[in-house]
Amino acid sequence: MSFDKDKILQLCNDWSKNTLMETLEIEYIDAGEDFLTAKMPVNSRVHQPMGLLHGGATVALAESVGSAASMLFINPEKQEARGIEISANHLKSKREGTVFCTAKIIHQGRSIHLWEIKITDEEGKLISLCKLSNMILSRR
Repeated sequence: MSFDKDKILQLCNDWSKNTLMETLEIEYIDAGEDFLTAKMPVNSRVHQPMGLLHGGATVALAESVGSAASMLFINPEKQEARGIEISANHLKSKREGTVFCTAKIIHQGRSIHLWEIKITDEEGKLISLCKLSNMILSRR
């Protein structure tokens, strides 16, 4: 199968309709053969009470991008990906603007995908570093 970046981005953005990803305004903006990138606005909708980007919103972004990225490596008619473990280190706070999330494959097995996910600000400064494990299951 040939790699079609535009088709992949359209598919990922279509999957987001009427989901948490749409609520958080996550938009998939770049893809390659071993990565997927999305962006999310930082505003009051994703703030914690102190006016900072909520760690839970950051983790939701990371898991959304990592799970969508696993779908790029499987046949979605026969298989599905399920997040089974995620860890996050929040390194820098953010009050407003945009964050960018890139998931890069570390291990692509038949039943487990392991992703390194970096969330950065507009200047490329690291906000959070996450690791996501997805289990690949047969569709029933």
